[in-house]
Amino acid sequence: MPELSTLLLFATAALALTMTPGPDMLLIASRSAAQGRVAGLATWAGIAAGTYFHALAAALGLSQLFLAVPIAYDIVRYIGAAYLLYLAWGAFTANTPTNPKTTKKRANQTATLMFQQGFLTNLLNPKMAIFVLALFPQFVTPQSGSIAVQIMVLATVLNGIGFFVNGTVILAASRVSHSLSQNGMLAKWSQYALGTVFAALAARLAFDTSR
Repeated sequence: MPELSTLLLFATAALALTMTPGPDMLLIASRSAAQGRVAGLATWAGIAAGTYFHALAAALGLSQLFLAVPIAYDIVRYIGAAYLLYLAWGAFTANTPTNPKTTKKRANQTATLMFQQGFLTNLLNPKMAIFVLALFPQFVTPQSGSIAVQIMVLATVLNGIGFFVNGTVILAASRVSHSLSQNGMLAKWSQYALGTVFAALAARLAFDTSR
């Protein structure tokens, strides 16, 4: 178990990182604005689950594969970009209900799907694996016990802080969703905006070769 001073230092770094607008926050905000609070929360939960997976991979040494075998990094990167393009196509072609009650019902029915999409989006982003591999070891010491346990504790702290930061984003963006649900044309354009976000994230992942 990491020492309290280490956890506080990591929490400070995690807060600064999660408050900085990035792909995850953009995805959560656009999803919440287009489809409401339930969709936003489900997307965040999927991303958080992906973070745990990357942390576990780092603890087991699997993330080292991306550094040792560059082609593995590129394969996952391109698969992730293709998946984001698939989500973009789905957003562009989706039928948007204009009835607020129908919109809410659909959001609840597809919460599991939103979770899966958030999880896969995070899982298929090798940059997240490299991020965890680069950051977490700086706050881990062999004297504090199991390395794997320490890494998973740090992942929990990161996700906990992310919940409050992104929760605020979700609440704010979901208010936009309520307004959009009253106007069919605006609701449709919000779906286009969501599709554009997916397409932009796909391009960023496919063409940004920095690590």
